[in-house]
Amino acid sequence: MSTLLWVLAFIFASGSLLYFRASLVTWAFVVTVSLSSWIWLDSSAWASQSFLVLVAVLGFVPLLYRPLRRRLISNKAFKLFKSVMPAMSETERDALEAGTVWWDGELFSGAPNWQKLLDYKKTQFTEEEIQFLEGPVEELCNMLNDWEITHVNHDLPKEVWTFIKEHGFFGMIIPKRFGGLGFSALAHSTVVMKISSRCVTAAVTIMVPNSLGPAELLLHYGTDEQKNYYLPRLARGDEIPCFALTAPEAGSDASAMLDSGIVCRGEYEGKSDVLGIRLNWEKRYITLGPVASLLGLAFKLYDPDELIGDKKELGITIALIPTNTKGVEIGRRHFPLNIPFQNGPNKGKDVFVPMSYLIGGKEKAGQGWRMLMESLAAGRSISLPALSTGAGKLACRATGAYARIRRQFKLPIGYFEGVEEPLARICALTYMMDSVRLMTASAVDQGESPAVVSAIAKYQLTETMRKLVNDAMDIQGGSAICMGPRNYIARSYQAIPISITVEGANILTRSLIIFGQGAIRCHPFVIKEMEAVKDDNRERGLINFDFAFFQHAGFTLSNMARSFFLGLSHAKLVKKPVSGKVGRYYQQLTRMSASFALVSDMSMLALGGELKRKEKLSGRLADVVSFLYLASATLKRFEDDGQIKEDLPMVQWTCDYCLFHMQEALMGLLRNYPIRLLAHALRILVFPFGQTYRLPNDKLGQKVARLILSPSASRDRLTSGIHLPKELTQVIGRLDAALYKVVTAEPVERKIRTARKEGKLDGVSKESELSKAVSIGILTQKEADLVTIAEVARREVITVDDFPQDLGLNHAAKSGLDPKTEEKSKNYENSTGNSSNIINMDRNN
Repeated sequence: MSTLLWVLAFIFASGSLLYFRASLVTWAFVVTVSLSSWIWLDSSAWASQSFLVLVAVLGFVPLLYRPLRRRLISNKAFKLFKSVMPAMSETERDALEAGTVWWDGELFSGAPNWQKLLDYKKTQFTEEEIQFLEGPVEELCNMLNDWEITHVNHDLPKEVWTFIKEHGFFGMIIPKRFGGLGFSALAHSTVVMKISSRCVTAAVTIMVPNSLGPAELLLHYGTDEQKNYYLPRLARGDEIPCFALTAPEAGSDASAMLDSGIVCRGEYEGKSDVLGIRLNWEKRYITLGPVASLLGLAFKLYDPDELIGDKKELGITIALIPTNTKGVEIGRRHFPLNIPFQNGPNKGKDVFVPMSYLIGGKEKAGQGWRMLMESLAAGRSISLPALSTGAGKLACRATGAYARIRRQFKLPIGYFEGVEEPLARICALTYMMDSVRLMTASAVDQGESPAVVSAIAKYQLTETMRKLVNDAMDIQGGSAICMGPRNYIARSYQAIPISITVEGANILTRSLIIFGQGAIRCHPFVIKEMEAVKDDNRERGLINFDFAFFQHAGFTLSNMARSFFLGLSHAKLVKKPVSGKVGRYYQQLTRMSASFALVSDMSMLALGGELKRKEKLSGRLADVVSFLYLASATLKRFEDDGQIKEDLPMVQWTCDYCLFHMQEALMGLLRNYPIRLLAHALRILVFPFGQTYRLPNDKLGQKVARLILSPSASRDRLTSGIHLPKELTQVIGRLDAALYKVVTAEPVERKIRTARKEGKLDGVSKESELSKAVSIGILTQKEADLVTIAEVARREVITVDDFPQDLGLNHAAKSGLDPKTEEKSKNYENSTGNSSNIINMDRNN
C-alpha cells in the first residue's frame, strides 16, 4: 500500500513538473529527493527502489551530461530532422522570415502571458489626426454620392479626385518631412473605415497608395535620392501610384511569374551605353493602374552577362517606372463587381529603364520578394480590416434601426426570434472586428510587423464581413436586393469578394499562410532547430540543435500534461489576470492554447513535411489560432474600454462563439487525422470529457441584439468612427431620425392598442382614430403628432427606389427621397421639437 502511495505521489509530482515546465535539473533534484525519502522511510520495497534508482541514473546522466547526450540522442535526431525537413524555395523562405512575432508567439506557446497582452498600449489619436477625421474626412464623405459614382459616372468625380490629392489622403503613411501626413496606423485605419462606410469605391482608391505600393516600399528600401524625389510628389498627389504584381500565369504563386528584366546597356534620354534593364511584362487586377502615373513593377531579373554581379538569375526585383515611359501600355479597365474603383491590366514590351529605377538601386536587385513580404506583413493589418469593420458598423447602425422600424404582424421584426439571431451575430461580431482592428493597428504603431497576425486579421475580418453583410441582406429582405440611392447594404454585399480576394486569396491565406508560416515562425523552438540543421558548421549546428531539441521535447510533454489537466479541471485553477465574468474566458483560452500547441507539435512530429500538403488539416489549425487571436483582441478591448457593463454581453457572446469554433476545428482535425491511433490519444488529452463548448445561448443572443434596436450609448460606441450624416436626404440620417421617432412614439401606440381592446377606438382609419383619441382624452395632441411623425418616418424608411421602365439610370435622382415627404417630415419635426425622452422599450417588452 505504501508503495502504491509513493507511486501515486510520484505521478502527481511528475505531472506538476510537466505542467509548470520544470527544467531537467529540477527534475533530477525532485527525483533524487523523492527516491531518497522513500528509501529512508520505507526500506521494505528495496527491489522496486533499486530498480527505480537504476532507471533514474541511466536516464538522467546522459540527459544532463550534454556531450554524451549529443552523441547518443541528438546526433540521431539531427540526422532524422535534416532528412524530413521539407524543401523550401527562396520565395517561401522570404515569406517565412518576413515580419515580426508578436502576440501570436504567446498563442503558440500553450501558456499565454495575459498580463503582457493587457499591458500593450492602445494607440491614441493626436490632435492633428482628430482634426483630420472630423474635418477633411467628414467633408469628403459629404461630397460622395455612391449611387452616382457606381451607376452614372463609374468613377469618382473630378472634384473628389482633386480634394483627395489636395488634402493629402494619398500621403497618410508618408512622414511629414517628405510632405505627408505622417499618421499612425490606427488613424490610417480609421480614415479608411469611415470612408468605406460611405463609399467603397473611394475607400479602395485611398487605401491602395497607403498600403502595399510605391510609398511603403520607398520608405523602407528606397535610396535617399528616390525618397526625396518621389515621396513629396506622392504625398501631394502629383503622382498617382499603382503596384503591379499579379500576372495571368502568376497569382498566389508569384514565383511562377513570367515577367522579366534583362540587365543590359541601352539608350536612355539621348545617352547611349546606359546600364539598365530591358523589361517585358503583362499584369492584371492592378488597382489605380488605369490612372496611375507611377508604376511599381515586380519582375524576375536576369543578368546573363554578369554586368552587376556574378549571378545570372537574381530573382524577383521591384522597379518604379513612370507610365509615360516608351513601351508601357496602360489605361484599360477591369470592372470589379460594380465597385468602379480604377483597376485594370497593363503591360510593357521591350521597355528600357536605367538601373536607378530599381527601388533601392542595384544593391536591392533580387530582393523584391522579401521587400514585398515585409511590407505586406504590416499592410494587411490596416486597410482590409478597416474596410471590413466599416461594413460591420454600417450594418449594425442601419440594420438594427431598420429591424426596430420595420413591422410585420404589428411587431418590430427585430423582436422576432428568427431575426434576433442574425442581429446578435451582426452586433457581437462587429464588436469583435473592431477589437481586432484596434489591437492590430496599435501593434503596428508600436513597431511590430506581425506577419501571422496580419494574415489572421485580413482573413478573419473579411470572412466575418461576408457573414454580417449576408445577415443584413436577409433581415432587410426585398429592400436589400433592389438597387437605388436608398439601398445602403447592397454595395457592401457586392464588395465582399473583392476584399476576400485581394492581398492574398483567403483560401490560400487560411490553408497555407496562417499555420504554415506560424507553426515555424511563431513556435518557440522549431525555427531554432531549422536554423541549426542548416548551419554550415555541423558541430556548432549540432550543439544548437541539441539545446533547442530538448527544450522542444520538454515543451511538448508539458503541453500534454497541461492540455489533459486543463481539460479535466475545465481550466478552473488557471490564474486569471482579471476577476469577474470575463476571467473565466482567459482560463478557457489558456486551455485552448495548450491544446493547440500540443496538436500542432504532434502533427509536425508525426506528419513532418507532409503536413505542408495537408491543407485541410493545416487550415483547421489555422482556425484554432485565428479564433484564439480574435477572442484575445475582444478581451483586450473590453479592458481598454474600462469594462463597460453594457458591452459585456457582446464580449461573452464573442468568446463563446470563438471557443466553440476552436473546439469544432480541433475535432474536425482529429476526425480526419491520417494516423488514427494518435488521433484517439490526442482526443483523450484534449477533450477528456468530450465537447463541452457551446454556441452562445438564445438568452445571451437576445441581450446582444437589443443593443442595436434602440438609441443607446452602447449602439453609439459600437458604431463610432463611421460616417453618420444627420440630413434626412441621407440613408443613415433618415434611419437614425426614424428610429428616434418610432421609439418615442411606442408608449403612445400602446395606449392606442389598449383603447382598441377596451372598445374605445375602432382602428379603421389611423387618421380618424388619432382624432377621436384626442377628442375623448386618450391622447394629447402632442402625443397624436408623435404617432403621425413616426408613421411618416417609418414609411420613408421602408420605401424602396423605383425607376422608369427603361430604368433611366443616367437620370436617377441623387437622393431618392420624395421632396414632399421630406418637407412633411421636417414640418412635423419642427412642430414637436426634439425634447422627447427616448423610451427604452427593452425594459418594457
